[in-house]
Amino acid sequence: MPSFDHGGVSIAYLDDGEGDPIVLVHGFASNKNVNWVYPSWLSELKRAGRRVVALDNRGHGESSKLYDPADYGLTTMAGDVVALMDHLSIDRADVMGYSLGGRITATLARRHPERVRAAILGGIGSGLVIGGGPGETVALALEAPSLDDVSDPVGRIFRAFADQTRSDRKALAACLRGSRMLMSAEEAAAIAVPVLIAVGTTDDVAGSAHQLSGMIPGSEVLDIPRRDHMRAVGDRVYKEGVVDFLERRP
Repeated sequence: MPSFDHGGVSIAYLDDGEGDPIVLVHGFASNKNVNWVYPSWLSELKRAGRRVVALDNRGHGESSKLYDPADYGLTTMAGDVVALMDHLSIDRADVMGYSLGGRITATLARRHPERVRAAILGGIGSGLVIGGGPGETVALALEAPSLDDVSDPVGRIFRAFADQTRSDRKALAACLRGSRMLMSAEEAAAIAVPVLIAVGTTDDVAGSAHQLSGMIPGSEVLDIPRRDHMRAVGDRVYKEGVVDFLERRP
């Protein structure tokens, strides 16, 4: 798998297909394969005539593992996406992120709107601004000796997922502690690119998609019926809604 160096951090990525580019940014404790390849996003978007680029966020997958929370600010991680686009000579692209990747995508759209044709915020709603989702209890669960030592129910979900993806749990704990900053309502209101917010209707991690849409002018909502935070990722309604949204962009 190809990679490039960004300020001493190795970032692994994939680049496949032809057409208008879309950059995919995965969620916390996941990676480009688990979030995008295995649930058939790569093949779906290629069928829709897109060039698909996806990275392993720092601390995840095949990218460098860092253990200082200060290395995982959302601005820093959004900078990795910009650096990848620069590396591939992509001036402007659609960008889709899921969960933490959605938070990174929102940060990118706010700080570098000239690089983002449209933004898809998957698995993140009002939590982008008002908080919620995995916190310190999840970081502690990741650092616990084993899953049997974790009693917090949300911590158990993320610890089991991290074990399943064979992740570096110490790097993930640092990432979680370093990436918890919130976007203000004023910053959300300043996002000026087209935005689609896609959240499962039984997702109790992301917060309300409709509440976030009320903060981002002109944004659209895609409700993913009867899907929670983990099961929404590969849902057919999600995929079809995203392809439709992209096809309607100018």
